[in-house]
Amino acid sequence: MPTPPPPRAVFAMDPVHLPLLFPPPLMTRLTRATDLDPALVVRDFTDPAAADALAHAEVLITGWGCPRLDAGVLTAVPGLRAVLHAAGSVRSLVGDALWERGITVSSAVTGNALPVAEYTLAMILLAGKDTFTHRERFRTTHGYPTTHAETAHTGNLGRRVGVIGASRVGRRLLELLRPFDFSVLLHDPYVSPAEATALGAELLPLEDLLRHSDIVTLHAPDIPETYRMLDGDRLALVPDGGVLINTSRGALIDPDALTDELVSGRLHAILDVTEPEPLPAGSPLYRLPNVFLTPHIAGSLGNELERLGRIVVEEVERLAAGLPPVHEVLHSDLARVA
Repeated sequence: MPTPPPPRAVFAMDPVHLPLLFPPPLMTRLTRATDLDPALVVRDFTDPAAADALAHAEVLITGWGCPRLDAGVLTAVPGLRAVLHAAGSVRSLVGDALWERGITVSSAVTGNALPVAEYTLAMILLAGKDTFTHRERFRTTHGYPTTHAETAHTGNLGRRVGVIGASRVGRRLLELLRPFDFSVLLHDPYVSPAEATALGAELLPLEDLLRHSDIVTLHAPDIPETYRMLDGDRLALVPDGGVLINTSRGALIDPDALTDELVSGRLHAILDVTEPEPLPAGSPLYRLPNVFLTPHIAGSLGNELERLGRIVVEEVERLAAGLPPVHEVLHSDLARVA
């Protein structure tokens, strides 16, 4: 039986990301598994220069900067069989028309979960040592703590960490937390107590988790059910001096209620995402000593993008071999995942 020809593929993303996603060894594997022009990167599906390649494409390899894949894309790419996304969530990328057509969608979101979990672990450890408070004091006084009272609440032994959301990131974080002497709590409406135990955590209702956590870290998806899930009443449940970490989406927290808590100094926060994003220049959160802000860097950056490209290449190779994707995203999944 003759070997079928490799699937025809087209890149659809901002080309600035291409060299980091697909460095030469990965690009070589990709061009062996597909009929692909590495120099053609589509950002406009109505571009006449891309019309012929799109008309014959079976696979779109997408990434940041790709336009939304709606009904118009199906007109430009009539033979489309698969969308392989070299980034995280496809929620805002894939329109209903593609789902209705039954086109296979795969995402590298699993690869993006690891750096977010690593960032969160680092921040949990630093927060447990009260690193940011000591740094601010050291910058001001140029002196070391002089009494045990100043460090009485510092340390990671038995620190209670509340994880909201057993998402891909949440599960990777739970794995990373295992070697440490933390008491880990979990809230996720889709997880059973037995599964939580297997993940190394105690399952609690959200309000109880907030009451009993020293550090609360958010890993829930941005869906209607989670909008403002941490409002003023729930934030008030976090014990005085508690730390809130958000690497998910700013919409999960009421920004006004959060600002009030942080301005009062009652809570601390480590925020890689905010609402709005970025915060306006006049926001007090830039200046507060109990707030550590980073510009949405927890996800894949720099050489970490290669991990996302590798996942896509492996999916292409499976597709070319007639095998199903490992990282397929189903339309039904979007009701409860990012």
